[in-house]
Amino acid sequence: PLPGRPRLGRALLLPLLLLLVLLGPARPISFQLPGKARKCLREEIHRDTLVTGEYEIGAPPGSTTGPSANLKITDSAGHILYAKEDATKGKFAFTTEDYDMFEACFESKLPVGTGRMPDQLVTLDMKHGVEAKNYEEIAKVEKLKPLEVELRRLEDLSESIVNDFAYMKKREEEMRDTNESTNTRVLYFSIFSMCCLIGLATWQVFYLRRFFKAKKLIE
Repeated sequence: PLPGRPRLGRALLLPLLLLLVLLGPARPISFQLPGKARKCLREEIHRDTLVTGEYEIGAPPGSTTGPSANLKITDSAGHILYAKEDATKGKFAFTTEDYDMFEACFESKLPVGTGRMPDQLVTLDMKHGVEAKNYEEIAKVEKLKPLEVELRRLEDLSESIVNDFAYMKKREEEMRDTNESTNTRVLYFSIFSMCCLIGLATWQVFYLRRFFKAKKLIE
């Protein structure tokens, strides 16, 4: 083997391991939903991003009525992307049109009785971007080998990371422009305030001088 080949392999091994760790399965979110309560989960997602999710609402222990809750997913403008009444278990999918804050709300319909009613267990597994893609279906359609599928996943993840850095750079440029604009406005306002104070002080001096001359206190 060539002298530089092992060192190059070790240099490429760390980024690949890091990407594989990032590609690890995301854990679903579980929480308790009390009777007549409403809980929401919010997340910022980039534009043109596939979002998929799977939810399950468990009935309270000892309850004979079963789970009873409504699910609604909206954006910051209030547009409903997914809604389900009397939701128990299901899946949803949508593609974002713009970078926005998305909200998934679960609202319990169980009445609050006189005694202590057990809470419903809500489990939500929400994925977006690379995590939401079904690479098994892609492999079947395009007839890809396992190694080619992993390379496709690494390529998509790299592209997602590059897009995230590009977006952060854009936001940093926008913030810098905002700061520079604010500093310029503050500077102009400070100059205007100083001119007003100097003008007011000059007017006070001439006014008092005329007043004192009128009273013959000074010549």
